[in-house]
Amino acid sequence: MENQANQNLAILIDDYLPNSTKVASKMMHELAIELHARGFTIDVITPIIRKGKKSILKKEKLVIDQINVFTFDSGEIKEASKVVRLVNELLMPYRALYAFFRHFYSRKYKYVITYSPSIFWYPLVYFFRFQFKTKSYLVLRDFFPQWVIDSGIIKENSLVTKFLRWHEKMNYLAFDTIGIQSPKNLAWFQEKYQELNLKSELLYNWVTPSIMYVDSKKNTVKKFRTKYNLQSKLLFFYGGNIGHAQDMKNLLTLAEQMLAEKDVFFIFIGSGDEVNLVKETIQNRNLKNTLYLESVSQDEYMSILSEVDVGLFSLSPHHSTHNFPGKILSYCQLALPILGAVNSGNDIIEVIEGSGSGKISIAGNSDALIQNAKLFLDAKIREQMSKNSLRLMEEYFSTSKSAESIIKALN
Repeated sequence: MENQANQNLAILIDDYLPNSTKVASKMMHELAIELHARGFTIDVITPIIRKGKKSILKKEKLVIDQINVFTFDSGEIKEASKVVRLVNELLMPYRALYAFFRHFYSRKYKYVITYSPSIFWYPLVYFFRFQFKTKSYLVLRDFFPQWVIDSGIIKENSLVTKFLRWHEKMNYLAFDTIGIQSPKNLAWFQEKYQELNLKSELLYNWVTPSIMYVDSKKNTVKKFRTKYNLQSKLLFFYGGNIGHAQDMKNLLTLAEQMLAEKDVFFIFIGSGDEVNLVKETIQNRNLKNTLYLESVSQDEYMSILSEVDVGLFSLSPHHSTHNFPGKILSYCQLALPILGAVNSGNDIIEVIEGSGSGKISIAGNSDALIQNAKLFLDAKIREQMSKNSLRLMEEYFSTSKSAESIIKALN
């Protein structure tokens, strides 16, 4: 390893702790801790998370678990209208540069790791590369704008799509290496963008194993169950983004079909552009077996997760790519059996079912989904899947292995 002065590393992400409720922020924080333990000096550059507050262009430095977190005001992003979000994301790298220009020059970063989405950090990456000869790595997860096109939100040949495609291309070209989250996604990416001559590799999502989470399931005081009078219920849990890409109708239909199972209860926690759909469906269809709650802190999220029985996820059947939802990491971390529905051909079917960690159906096939869900009524099946889920995390989704892959690529 090189000397400490040459180990300055910047992480660019648009959503981070302590206020973020997203799995990506937790995942990147665990990566930052792992890299710090290996001798890197880590600076996370991230916008202040605000909801409806007036912009006052401020900045702040925090230290979380020995990780430097530099926050700056970039307006509303996550909960803004599409136009406001687009403008603020476009301005985000320039606002970061304005806020921390002197600091960047004092650091002269040797490495930068960026998490995408967003696709708009690349001007700051180019700045680092030209000024400091920084080596760059892109952790690429959602293919944007591809999933928006697949969902029918924008047209393939529209001016908006052309605008976003140009920025997407510029983003990819800014990086020395791009990490893709599944084998089929990697093959799809390499074929679609082969003319750009990009260097890309497989990089699974990751999570840091911690026995304390599994032990907490045994020792925790059931505060959540007590609060909502769910002590005797079998709890199916969905946590995270609630948007078009997740096809929430699929899971709501499942909840409705399971009304006859009096001991089964569904919990949805999160934010996104289909929250109103979830609320209205629960009310209009009188889903007495379903509860929606707004996003909570990471600590509270994990506490609730320690009290549930089955982890849920869903992807739109219209996806042409093969997304690995980050929420699966938390489910594995707490040894939860997994029930999901995904687009046809998705790698995750083989990973989850092949490991015996859960059951996956094709999105849109509600009969298969409910048949799978009823398997989880058997406590012995849940117990075996729980053990396999924990083993899956250790074999596939290791923070240490991901850190090693990224360091190797950067060097």
